[in-house]
Amino acid sequence: MNKKITLLLLIGLLLLALGFGYPLFWRKWQAPLGPSLGLPTSTSTPAVLPPTETPASMASAADPGQATSVPTPTATATPAPLCGGPPLMYILAIGADSGQSYDYGLADAIRVVRIDFITPKVTALTFPRDLWVEIPDIATKYNITQGKLNQAYFYGGKGMGYYQGEGEGPGLLARTLQLNFGVRVDHYGAINMNTFVKLVDAVGGIDLYLPEAVDGTSEDPMTIDLGYFPAGQHHFNGEEALRFARIRKKYSDFARQDHQTMVLCALRAKLKEPGVYTRIPQIISAFQGSVQTDLSLQQLTQLACLLPHLKRENILFASFPAELLPPGRVYNPYYKKTTFAIQADNQALRAYVEKFMAGTWPDQPEEPACP
Repeated sequence: MNKKITLLLLIGLLLLALGFGYPLFWRKWQAPLGPSLGLPTSTSTPAVLPPTETPASMASAADPGQATSVPTPTATATPAPLCGGPPLMYILAIGADSGQSYDYGLADAIRVVRIDFITPKVTALTFPRDLWVEIPDIATKYNITQGKLNQAYFYGGKGMGYYQGEGEGPGLLARTLQLNFGVRVDHYGAINMNTFVKLVDAVGGIDLYLPEAVDGTSEDPMTIDLGYFPAGQHHFNGEEALRFARIRKKYSDFARQDHQTMVLCALRAKLKEPGVYTRIPQIISAFQGSVQTDLSLQQLTQLACLLPHLKRENILFASFPAELLPPGRVYNPYYKKTTFAIQADNQALRAYVEKFMAGTWPDQPEEPACP
């Protein structure tokens, strides 16, 4: 009798799990992990149109007795997106210069990533952090209407209290990109310096070959000494990878973008190694509660699933032409002093953004972005 009661209890618990647990799990699986942007998304599933009527079929309808030998073309099916994802997804990727929290900090790296789940293909467009822009949606009492692009993330941070719109720092940065350059993103992901270090360490470090030495040393006490990296093969732990990715003082912001691309390519290569699967618990631990994003667990799984399908030539990193990014100095009313900034022709940049969003730029390079 006790065995029958136990069996009935187990069946009852199973039914409860199927009736209540599964819907709860599914809601959590699909729920955003952070505040949503609250913006109209640019992605959509193409409508499936019925095949158009052919001249042959129309002729038959007009005169059923008249024979025709014109073949009827068949409708071409649209390939299904891989991994259960949408046809396209646009993500605002942010590297924050904050150490632990996302309540404060500037956007040290800003990229818009176009993810094509059908081809498949990933293209990332870098926006220089020093672009001088109009910043919307900050309460007028703060008298902030302009600033550098990276400051939009800073002003939107929850700890600042300037911005009351959706999405916190990423939300204000996304709205600033949309206002100035016509960028439309669906989601965002921000990673701070501490999390980046933990992630690189979790995969066991990354391997980089430097064709030339990169000097990040500094004798200025006001400037962080990022170290010297000689030419040759390197194995970087998280802290070394972070220092290398931040070097720009003796070079330029374009050089730093190249360094960051090298690190991203090395990280991708590491994630594709068979041995990395044994480190999945450490990788999950590095991300858990440490990344600011409105992606759901379901969408993160779709992105992870897409990674093995990507060919080298279908991973592209794009930058605006340097001649469109003239350096200069601008008076910043918030800091009440002049500051270095890039005063670009926003209409010229909008033209490139439009082609990027459509997938027609950048063109296929002679060499893949990731070696």
